[in-house]
Amino acid sequence: MCQSELIDEISVVSLIGMPGGGKSTVGRQLARRLGRSFADADHIIEQRVSCSIATFFEREGEQRFRDVESEVLRDLVSRPGLVLATGGGAVLREENRRLLGERTVCVYLRSNPEELFRRVRHDRRRPLLQVQDPLGRLREMIAERDPLYRQTAHYVVETGRPSVTTLVNMILMQLELAGVVDPFAVSSPVGRSATTE
Repeated sequence: MCQSELIDEISVVSLIGMPGGGKSTVGRQLARRLGRSFADADHIIEQRVSCSIATFFEREGEQRFRDVESEVLRDLVSRPGLVLATGGGAVLREENRRLLGERTVCVYLRSNPEELFRRVRHDRRRPLLQVQDPLGRLREMIAERDPLYRQTAHYVVETGRPSVTTLVNMILMQLELAGVVDPFAVSSPVGRSATTE
C-alpha cells in the first residue's frame, strides 16, 4: 500500500515535536480550519491522573508517566475526525511511534533549540527542562528525538519564525497535496483562497 492510499484511510491528524514547538497552538487553529475536534494529549493525561504532569513526574517517575501517555494515545487515535497534539516525548516509545505512524497522518513541527528556549525558558510545567542548563538540555533532547520524530512523521514542517496561521497553511497545503483534505472544503493556499471567483 502506498503512502497516499494509507493516508486516505486515516482520519486523525497528529502533531509531534519538541516541548514548546507549538503543537497545541497550531493544533487548535488547524482543527478549526478543518472543522474537526482538537485534543491535547498532555491535558487529557492531567485530567486522567488528577494532577499536573510535573507533579505526576515527581511522584510516580517518568516510566509510569510514559505508561499513562501510551494509554491515552491508544484511546485518542481511535477517535475519527480528530486533530491531536502529542506530548514532546511521545515518540520515545516504539509502540507510540508505530501507533502515530500507522493510525494517523503525522506532522512533525521541527524547531531549533534557541527558538524553543526562547519559548519555554520561564515555563515551570516542563519537568525535563528544570535543570541548570535548559538550553543544553534542549540540544541533547533534540539530538535524541529528532531521528525518532522524522521516523514517525509523514511530513516535516520547519517552525522558524512564521506566524501560527502560516504554519497552519503550510500543514494544510501538505494535507491537500496528499489528498487528505479536500482543497474546496477549507480555506487555504491550495484551494479556493488561491483562486479568483
